[in-house]
Amino acid sequence: MIEYISMFMKFNLEIQKETKNILDKALDNPLSVEDANYLMNVQGQDFFALLATADKVREELVGNRVTFINNCNINFTNICKVRCGFCAFGKDSTDSEAYILNDEQIVAKGQNAVENGAHEFTLMGGVLPEADIDYYEHLLRLLKDHFPNQLIHGFSPTMVYDAAKVSEMDIKDAFIALKKAGLDSLPGTAAEILTDRSRKIICPDKVTTQQWVDVVETAHKVGIPGSATMMYGHVETMEERVETMDILRTVQHDTQGFTEFIPMTFMQEYSPIFLEGQQNLGATGTEDLKLYAVGRLMYRDLIPNIQVSWVKMGFRFAQVSLMSGANDLGGTLGGDELSAASGAPDGVDTSIDNLSRIVKNLGRTPMERNTKYTEFYPIASK
Repeated sequence: MIEYISMFMKFNLEIQKETKNILDKALDNPLSVEDANYLMNVQGQDFFALLATADKVREELVGNRVTFINNCNINFTNICKVRCGFCAFGKDSTDSEAYILNDEQIVAKGQNAVENGAHEFTLMGGVLPEADIDYYEHLLRLLKDHFPNQLIHGFSPTMVYDAAKVSEMDIKDAFIALKKAGLDSLPGTAAEILTDRSRKIICPDKVTTQQWVDVVETAHKVGIPGSATMMYGHVETMEERVETMDILRTVQHDTQGFTEFIPMTFMQEYSPIFLEGQQNLGATGTEDLKLYAVGRLMYRDLIPNIQVSWVKMGFRFAQVSLMSGANDLGGTLGGDELSAASGAPDGVDTSIDNLSRIVKNLGRTPMERNTKYTEFYPIASK
């Protein structure tokens, strides 16, 4: 694989010696934090060398298949007591646009999704002040009773942490109860940036960094896997992005519970901190691509699946991002009120055919999957 880096020299690309040395090592070994921080700041031809190296490592480790899932988001409420500076979705209970879906509405969403071939329900919502573990168990059983074959990817570490407190339950006992009721996997949301400096600015009422880690590790240890997410491009530093990825790597070494890493670029247009006058928000395109590439070189196959969020980036840039180390396109979504409220560039619903077209245009193989990446469904040729 060292010959791959030599290719850059053959074409007389002006790559810094340190960049070449780091990328040479990265072909066979995970990036150190120091090297990751260096690569997050490369420019010019060094930038292209980084993307090409990450894409080569992706090909070597996980092949040319690009996966995605036919799923449906069920956001059962937008009422939220945790009012984050980046979120345009949450409402106070007295707001005229506040809602809580009733059982009939939730089942109707599920039925429509199943009729459209969904394999997963993503069950999410705001943090209701009065929500307890019994309420979340009820939602899980409601869906499992009607749709026993559907996997449920549900709630968030903050939602479970707060509901356990309301129920006066230990976190482990809470997850055992939720798993018994039908929770199959845990979204890694509420991670945002895992440094308390940034969290005190953008989400002071959410779990702390250590609380997030403790909740996620507990879920993994009781047999509930989940995604590792990171929302970036707001108030964090470049070093904090790498620090967050390193924390996630440490958790994965301990539990092996993450099925995927999902970097989510911050959509600032309708966020409270933007509307209040905060400047210099939002990552640049090269920052997005560098984060995917550095993520691949840090995680390699420790977290084998790196997901591009087309709903955050739009289809065109999501396709480009697949060339920087990523191998998954997320899901069809079936609607996503959270992203819609933030200004999703290409809407919040798509089809298997559209995702397949994006993948085939890259010369790679599209493949449907389930939530846990344990079952795969070939795409019929058309």
